[in-house]
Amino acid sequence: MIALEGLAKSFDGGATFAVDHVSLAVARGEFRVIVGASGSGKTTLLKTLNRLIEPDGGAITLDGRPVTEGPAHLLRRRIGYVFQGVGLFPHLTVGENIGVTPKLLGWDPAVIKARVEELLDLVSLPRAFADRTPEALSGGQRQRIGLARALAARPEVVLLDEPFGALDAVTRDSLGHEYRRIHESLGLTTVMITHDMMEALLLADRIAVMKDGRLLADGAPHDILTHAGDPYVRELVETPRRQAEKVAALTAGSA
Repeated sequence: MIALEGLAKSFDGGATFAVDHVSLAVARGEFRVIVGASGSGKTTLLKTLNRLIEPDGGAITLDGRPVTEGPAHLLRRRIGYVFQGVGLFPHLTVGENIGVTPKLLGWDPAVIKARVEELLDLVSLPRAFADRTPEALSGGQRQRIGLARALAARPEVVLLDEPFGALDAVTRDSLGHEYRRIHESLGLTTVMITHDMMEALLLADRIAVMKDGRLLADGAPHDILTHAGDPYVRELVETPRRQAEKVAALTAGSA
């Protein structure tokens, strides 16, 4: 579905690389999570997939065709994108926010209205929210609207840029599993970035770990958790492992 071959991006003329010749494949229907600390290159890599950032080298293909084959704005209309911090338009209603891309694609207004209602149902919000403005919503509700907007034009691919990072722990966990349900029910191909290894382990089909622009590990959650060869990767998985052990000990102690 998505293939990266030797992808490279530098912002200082090649002295250092934000993405350092990374090769990675994402299968159709896969929920792929890219994990790394700030500055690891994960956001830069994500933005090259829909050409918000143009790489300096390497190639990206979508269904076997280079993403550079046509205009960037047409590519972006085929790929859902959920921004860090949501990024809803404050001067538009919820319904207008969700319908932005279908409107750009020339959909009939009645079809857009029906799609907005369908998506509000999908993300478990009342249809009456269509007439509200983003400022009237909670953080979790705005994030749900961001997801609905990303899905509005029925994309096959969705990119998630730290989508739940600003939410409280309970809302973050709930929305993560809610999106996983949507991913499976719609047969999406998802690429999500996060700095939270526990979130990656619980949601992903496959995890890629990045540091300093390089790909350090790529595998299923079980393999990343139990066969981490790189010291940095072992350090990342140690935190959720330690947390799980503490919770298990507390649970056993209260039995």
